[in-house]
Amino acid sequence: MATNIQSTALDFNSIKDQLKTYFESQSEFADYDFEASGLSNILDVLAYNTHFNGLIANFALNESFLTTAQLRSSVLSLSQTLGYYPRSKTASIGLINASVTINTVPRPSSLTLPTGTKFSGTINDVTYTFQTIRDYTATDNGGTYQFADEAGNIEIEIHEGQEKTKTFIVDDTNYPVYVIPDVNMDTSTAIVRVYDRGSSNFTNYTSLLLAEEIKPSSAYYTLRESPNGFYEINFGDGSSTGIAPQLGQIIQVTYLSTNGDEANRTGNFTPIDNITVNNVDYSLNVTTSSISAGGDDAETIESIKSNAPLIYASQNRLVTAEDYIGLITSTYGSYFEDVNAWGGQDNSPRDFGNVYVSLKFKDSVPVSTQESVKSRIRDVLSASKSIMSIGTKFIEPDITFMELGTNFNFNPSLTNISAETMQSNIKTLMEDYFETNLNKFNKVFRRSLLLADIDDYSSAILNSRMEVKIQRRFTPSLGLSESYDIFFPVALSNPSSTEYIIQSENFTFNGQTAYIRNKLSTSILQIVSLDEIVLNSNCGSYDPGAGELNLQGVNVQSLIGGSNFIKVTALPSNQSTVRPLRNSILELDLDKSFARALIDYEEIRASL
Repeated sequence: MATNIQSTALDFNSIKDQLKTYFESQSEFADYDFEASGLSNILDVLAYNTHFNGLIANFALNESFLTTAQLRSSVLSLSQTLGYYPRSKTASIGLINASVTINTVPRPSSLTLPTGTKFSGTINDVTYTFQTIRDYTATDNGGTYQFADEAGNIEIEIHEGQEKTKTFIVDDTNYPVYVIPDVNMDTSTAIVRVYDRGSSNFTNYTSLLLAEEIKPSSAYYTLRESPNGFYEINFGDGSSTGIAPQLGQIIQVTYLSTNGDEANRTGNFTPIDNITVNNVDYSLNVTTSSISAGGDDAETIESIKSNAPLIYASQNRLVTAEDYIGLITSTYGSYFEDVNAWGGQDNSPRDFGNVYVSLKFKDSVPVSTQESVKSRIRDVLSASKSIMSIGTKFIEPDITFMELGTNFNFNPSLTNISAETMQSNIKTLMEDYFETNLNKFNKVFRRSLLLADIDDYSSAILNSRMEVKIQRRFTPSLGLSESYDIFFPVALSNPSSTEYIIQSENFTFNGQTAYIRNKLSTSILQIVSLDEIVLNSNCGSYDPGAGELNLQGVNVQSLIGGSNFIKVTALPSNQSTVRPLRNSILELDLDKSFARALIDYEEIRASL
């Protein structure tokens, strides 16, 4: 018999039932019909009150922890207590070459392309304004001035956005709050200056995130997102975290208000501003070196939850592989979809004294920008925060494609969807599964999880099964007899007497359409025509344990299908789990995958 009321349930009906159970255990209410009495209304009120209090307590507790918080304001606050400041909206960056020609004499020995020089670019019939965010200089070269940075690099960065300035006057408030009311602010472009009142003299303040050493005289600021989406600027306490603006001083914050990813892939930049020399305007000569990239929206809640613990663990230094992943993602994450890092001791072959980094860039990021980002990671981030004598090497993502052959038993009487439509839907489900759960580093394919999603898709799908193959691609030298090494990231099946483990796409060999496959019961590779005639009885072999194919003396005359590579498909030793390593990424080859419905009416019979 119940003597206590369980008040931890959140469901209204459960709470009310618990209250009734308690009252029924009391002698005063024996055989009492609660639903047909006025006491039922009182129980409703008590249940509602307990229900709401339980929900409030549950929400409050969830919002107190980073992993369970749902509100952006809670996630921001919790991440900032870990020393992580989520990335704001970021401006798209283009690369140009800019010069000016002056034929008159006398002319200056050098010119400056000042901060704020504007350019325009168009994408999808929308024109965006870009501008420089620092000065570039040029020296006279026979009347031509080629602008470059301090290192002599002639590729000039231009950032998309509108320059804005917010000014504050320091008063005698104990805890001053300086809020910049702009949700489109790119905090990385902020320039903070503090002026003495009535004076043009100012002190430059630097972001605390760039600090290597903090002294009482240091001038640092922090910019963080406030709960309403605006940005709040804070300064030191005057001692341990550096100096703070004094009463009467003027704080001036200049920044770019940007459109984020909307301006990505903008090109064909043209100058808006001119260069003025001796009161004469000269037009800039501009060529686009790279279309714009790197623009992004403010960091998502999911990304903050993932990155904040990594940054806290790294303590702003690069020691472990996770430190590299966390700091690179938080600093340059708008350029790529995923990043992975590992020590040279885990590389193949081993390479002590180096850290390997692989970046999966977004499709919108051009090659020149990719190289620029890598240079900044190596020369700026890694150089200042990594252990001495440890170098940083970049390695490209290694894509392994998967071919999934899915058959599912389908009962048309349980749905109004045709078998053909269901096949298309299941194929789309497979594609979405890879997009959501794979297509990144360190993601493992588990066949049972995908099959469970397929079985749950519709009650008309009775059961399903799947054959899993993996695929690599190589680009042959046409018309030349060459050797090729092809590596799979997992072990392959051992030779079978009934099934071919290796098989390639068709290509032209000795004037015939042919393909590569292994000889049954052996690991020897052969070139075979479409009518099963062996054209080359031994063109190499494969090593099942190492997942390696070695092709010897293969002369591919031409390719079929318009591609510049040949797909080679293999059967993995474990079709249930495909676990790639290091820089390997699993992607679905939609053209080589299928979903086939097998009609099954179940033929249920009743007996008396």
